[in-house]
Amino acid sequence: MSWVEASGTTIEEARQEALELLGATSEEVELEVLDSGSKGFLGIIGNKMARVRARLKPAPGQVINEFLAQVVQAIGLEVTFQVKSEEERWRVEFSGRDVRILIGRRGETLNSLQLITSLVVNRRLEDKVRLIMDAEGYRDRREETLQRLAKRLTEQVRRTRQEVVLEPMTPNERRVIHVALQDDPWVETSSTGDEPYRKVIISLRRKG
Repeated sequence: MSWVEASGTTIEEARQEALELLGATSEEVELEVLDSGSKGFLGIIGNKMARVRARLKPAPGQVINEFLAQVVQAIGLEVTFQVKSEEERWRVEFSGRDVRILIGRRGETLNSLQLITSLVVNRRLEDKVRLIMDAEGYRDRREETLQRLAKRLTEQVRRTRQEVVLEPMTPNERRVIHVALQDDPWVETSSTGDEPYRKVIISLRRKG
């Protein structure tokens, strides 16, 4: 993402020169005007060229890769990762000797890294992206655990007739609970609180 500089008798001419140097369209670059230029005496003597600098807009995958490489190096964990684009989001897959440390208790460390990375990446990009991180199949195992938890708590709510408030979860984890119980005839789910402490509530379904 190195900058190139270009000049011309007008800003537009300098801009076109920068686009040719980068081999890109105006939608693909970031551009800054360094000097708007000026006409000298009688429009001849002392003319000052317009100057701009431009660079290709960073690609989401590149920004994610660069940030996570810095994080992994800083914390000193022996893990590797792959970044790939899916239909409506970007996915990061971790593996390696220290992957359990990266996951943390109930995925807390992995979820925190996902949140921080998403904030940093979207601050650097013009168009926002969705990001999900996984580590050696942890998300699938966690989803199965949450589905079993949802069914078990449903029985508890039916038996005690008291609602249950779950621990704070990520949006993806809350969705697992909602989907698992959306067709249950006895209970219904809702969410309460603000991110990142938002929780799911399981309660008896209202009649009528």
